[in-house]
Amino acid sequence: MLNTRVCHCEWGDPVVNKLDNALSFQQQALGLRSFRQQVLAGNIANADTPNYKARDFEFSKVLKATVAGRPGENLPLAVTSMRHIQAGAANGPTRLMYRVPAQDSADGNTVDMDVERAQFSENAVQYEAGLTFITGQIKTLMSAIQS
Repeated sequence: MLNTRVCHCEWGDPVVNKLDNALSFQQQALGLRSFRQQVLAGNIANADTPNYKARDFEFSKVLKATVAGRPGENLPLAVTSMRHIQAGAANGPTRLMYRVPAQDSADGNTVDMDVERAQFSENAVQYEAGLTFITGQIKTLMSAIQS
């Protein structure tokens, strides 16, 4: 049976805030890595789509802005009717840029599969490293709590 005893500490919210702050950076980095993986997967999936333009974003620049409290650079969409649905966070945490192709293709597609595979693999390794790091942080905190 699971022990469901609740501890009411004298410290209250400051303890929770410190725990949240300790994990916040890695949480934001993992969220951005996850979003980038989706973007790169979309590029790969559209490698044969005529006139598709490969997209990406500068991870380090966006992470710095997110940590500094300036998340997202999405532009608001113009609406011509009050019944239009407003776009918001569903677009992602940042404005995507178009990748500049090394060589033009006949069908106007800018996806370079070598570049996309390399970026996808690197991002996946970075994501796994972030998971390993945050798992280590949580284990250390759990060890400190149980002592």
